[in-house]
Amino acid sequence: YALAFLMAAYLYAQGSMSIGTAFLLYFYTILLVQPLNEISRQVEDFQRAGASIVRVQDLLAIRSALDDGPGQPFPGGPLPVEFDRVSFGYGDEELVVHDLSFRIEAGTVLGLLGRTGSGKTTITRLIFRLYDPAAGAVRLGGVDLHAVRLADLRRGVGLVTQDVQLFRASVRDNVTFFDHGIDDGRIWRALADLGLDEWIDGLPAGLDTMLGAGGSGLSAGEAQLLAFTRVFLKEPGLVILDEASSRLDPATERLLERAIDRLLRGRTAIVIAHRLATVQRADEIMIVDGGRIQEHGSRAKLVADPASRLSELLRTGLETVIAE
Repeated sequence: YALAFLMAAYLYAQGSMSIGTAFLLYFYTILLVQPLNEISRQVEDFQRAGASIVRVQDLLAIRSALDDGPGQPFPGGPLPVEFDRVSFGYGDEELVVHDLSFRIEAGTVLGLLGRTGSGKTTITRLIFRLYDPAAGAVRLGGVDLHAVRLADLRRGVGLVTQDVQLFRASVRDNVTFFDHGIDDGRIWRALADLGLDEWIDGLPAGLDTMLGAGGSGLSAGEAQLLAFTRVFLKEPGLVILDEASSRLDPATERLLERAIDRLLRGRTAIVIAHRLATVQRADEIMIVDGGRIQEHGSRAKLVADPASRLSELLRTGLETVIAE
C-alpha cells in the first residue's frame, strides 16, 4: 500500500498521471491484495486441516492393549460378580487395589462406599474391563472376563457415571447411541417402564428434541435420566451406577429415584453411593479404603451393629465422611 501510494504521488507530482489515474493505481493495488490475503487464509486452513487429518489418523491407528476374548457367552438373567485375589495399579504407579476378593450374588444390590481415592471407581473399571488386573481374576456369571468378547461385555454391563456424555443430536439418537435398529415403540416402552414418558412428552419435540453438545439445555438430573434409558434399552445383567451428587430440583429428583428403583429391579447392581437414600436401597454394603475391603456384609446387619463402620458413617454423616 505504501509503495503504491508513493508511486502514485510521485508520478502525479511529475505530471505523468492525473489525480484520477493516481487513485486508480492505489485502488487496483487494494483489489490485488484482497485475493492474495484470501489465498493466504485458505492455505492456512488447508494446513490446519492437514494437521487435523494426521491427528485423526493417529487416533484411528490406536489399538487397545486388551486382547479380545474367544467369545464365551454370559448366562442369562442377573449376573453374579466375583473378584478373586485381584490387584491392580495404573501403569508404573503403586497398586491401588490390593488382593481384593469378594462375591456379589445374582440380583443383589451392593452399595460401594469409601473415601476419595479409596479404589471404588477402579473396581468398576476392572468389571467393565477398561483395564486388566495385574493379578487375580474378575468373573461375571462365573465367566472370566478374559474369555468374553469386549462387545458382549459392554452389552451385558450397563454403566452410568456422574459425567453423562450427550451429543449434538436428537433425544432419540442420544438414548439409542445412533442405533436405528431400535424402533420408537421399544424406546417408549423403556421410558414408560422407567416412568419417564411424561417427562419426554414435556420436551418441545419429544424424541425429536435436539440437544446441544454436552447436553446443553438439560440439567444434570435430566442428563442422568437419559443415561438410565440408554442402559435400560441394553437390558444388562449387571448395572454399575455412580450416583449423581449434584443438587437436583425436587421434581427431577423424584423422577431420578423412581428410575433408579426400576433400573435396579431384577438385576445385579453396584452403586457407588454418595447419598443416604442410596445406602438404604442396597442389600449389601462394602466399604473400601486404600484399595482393601474394610467392611462387607448385609446392610441390615451392619446398621444394627453399633460397632460397624457403616453405623459410624450413618451417625457422623455419610456425605461428609466419604468425601474426606
